[in-house]
Amino acid sequence: MTLDIVDFNARWLKAWSEKNVAELVMFYAPDTVYCDPQVPDGLKGREALRAYLTKLFAETPPMNYAPHETWPTHNGYCGRWYCTMSLPDGGKSYLRGFDLVVMAGNEIALNEVYVHPVASLPT
Repeated sequence: MTLDIVDFNARWLKAWSEKNVAELVMFYAPDTVYCDPQVPDGLKGREALRAYLTKLFAETPPMNYAPHETWPTHNGYCGRWYCTMSLPDGGKSYLRGFDLVVMAGNEIALNEVYVHPVASLPT
């Protein structure tokens, strides 16, 4: 069975938006490697990722991730997304991000996240 990357990516980003650590870590392989701007040298394994996400989500405002585009690769996909952050003062902040996702079967073996702020969302 071929993985539907558009569906997988949408479900995965929904778990990120919901800050659902228990669901989110199940998208990842037990020995996954995860890197983002906060952990550029990476984390290894679901349990390290679980601890990191629990702390990260407790420290960040509500964030809504919306998939934008996905591109299949020989061993996974690349996905671009936009994120709207709801700030404590009632304002909004926006991010555009890109994930390199290497799959092992139906689980993420490697996830590298690249992100930067943008002034607004695309129209």
